[in-house]
Amino acid sequence: MKLYNYFRSSASFRVRIALALKGLSYDYVPVHLAKGEHKQAAYADLAADGLVPLLELDDGTRLSQSMAIIEYLDERYPEPALVPREAVARARVRALAQSIACEIHPINNLRVLKYLSGTLKLDEEAKNTWYRHWVRTGLEAFERQLAQLPAGRYCFGDSPTLADCCLVPQIFNGKRFNTPLDGLPRTMAAFEACMALPAFQQAQPSACPDNEP
Repeated sequence: MKLYNYFRSSASFRVRIALALKGLSYDYVPVHLAKGEHKQAAYADLAADGLVPLLELDDGTRLSQSMAIIEYLDERYPEPALVPREAVARARVRALAQSIACEIHPINNLRVLKYLSGTLKLDEEAKNTWYRHWVRTGLEAFERQLAQLPAGRYCFGDSPTLADCCLVPQIFNGKRFNTPLDGLPRTMAAFEACMALPAFQQAQPSACPDNEP
């Protein structure tokens, strides 16, 4: 398999975590978003949406969108399971994951931040204030959801799930923009538990071959 991705992309980070948790090997193909490589013909011809990550299977099949990729991996390589088999538990995990992937991340990704600073001419502090506001608001909602669930080591239970694959990259990016993370005990406990695992350490941006400013 080949994973076309950017070291700092939250969506790419999610898939790297899933691959590491399942012990799957792949070729790492960097696509530098900040340099606009995703807009160049060489990549645009592969990815119809021009986004990362893109997973190319051994037979040449290409899959886009991190959540779809992770669910494919979970179905194709079921152990360890990242989405529970029981229907209600599965819905709970997907809800947690989507709270980050659908509510927090889309309004704070690189192309949105570039639009704020480039087209709308917001200065750096105004842009960062936007980022911190929506990330903090989203994480507070995430914490409230965790508080309604039985206590566990990770977001849902005592093994990492799709929700943890989404949470960890969001916390990484939140820290990069100095988002306040106090008062989120369940959220940060799950993050710390994840980061004690080799799979999460191997997938983090600093461990990527294209890690650069």
